[in-house]
Amino acid sequence: MIDTHSHLFGIEFENDLENCIARCKENNINKIVLVGFSKETNEKAYLLAKKYDIFYPTAGIHPSEADNDFADQLKDLEIFIQNHTVYAIGECGLDYHYTKDNAGIQKKLFQAQIELAIRLDLPIIVHMRDATLDTVEILKNYQGKIKGVMHCYSGSLEMAKEFIKIGMYISLGGPVTFKNAKESKRIAKEIPLDKLLIETDCPYMAPTPFRGDRNESSYVVYVAKMIAELRGLSLEEIDKVTTLNSEKLFKI
Repeated sequence: MIDTHSHLFGIEFENDLENCIARCKENNINKIVLVGFSKETNEKAYLLAKKYDIFYPTAGIHPSEADNDFADQLKDLEIFIQNHTVYAIGECGLDYHYTKDNAGIQKKLFQAQIELAIRLDLPIIVHMRDATLDTVEILKNYQGKIKGVMHCYSGSLEMAKEFIKIGMYISLGGPVTFKNAKESKRIAKEIPLDKLLIETDCPYMAPTPFRGDRNESSYVVYVAKMIAELRGLSLEEIDKVTTLNSEKLFKI
């Protein structure tokens, strides 16, 4: 099983990272995509992946990092990727939850990372929060050229199908286990299995029965179990298909 979106390099895991990794292995989770989102976290993800072979690092610039100096950020990102092995660009994308005042800068930063991913033949990991229409509009401009994943997807089933047409996978995390997450459950039941990934986004968005606690990569099994239940399949079947999808997208 593969957790396709983890931040196990965070300070939340400083005291028990080894235990977290051990719990992953106990649950047959043998690959974790360790997702960077800033200059500091890109380096942390890479260094941790050098130490533990369970990790596959990525590098990107989160929309919350967008500012007027994004040209320098992009230059640093490209230099980093050229000199380090990473498996995707991201997470990157658009986030209008707290403010839209810098929407123009966010869009330019997002587009630049998409174009870098195309140039380097890497997938993109897309963060989208309260910005569905702008996200789909930007991605459509690169249809046929991009590959990637809508991480911790929280949009509608109808929009999920649009993202799939563009060339994206849909990744579901802890929210699909929440009692009232009707749309996430509908997506889990209806999107094509060959376009489905699973993740934790740890330390955030812990699944039931750990909702409200620190999330960790071993909990991805609860996401897989819920999807299996919703689709009337076995856990082993969901494990197999999401693992194959992850290996294909990230080339791991």
